[in-house]
Amino acid sequence: MDGTQRKNIKQGKSVAIVLKQDQDTGLLTDGIVRDILTKSPSHPHGIKVRLMSGEVGRVKEIY
Repeated sequence: MDGTQRKNIKQGKSVAIVLKQDQDTGLLTDGIVRDILTKSPSHPHGIKVRLMSGEVGRVKEIY
């Protein structure tokens, strides 16, 4: 599924995000969505979410 579309992301979904400090390397961090932070329906770099662990980043993969 497409991580740039807000409609594809729901609380409780398992996703892979890129943290701000990992944008250069593209290192992915797996987790469960706690909050969706992007308000617009889409974002070209991925919808910004907060994981259950508290980490914040943009969605690159949805499992």
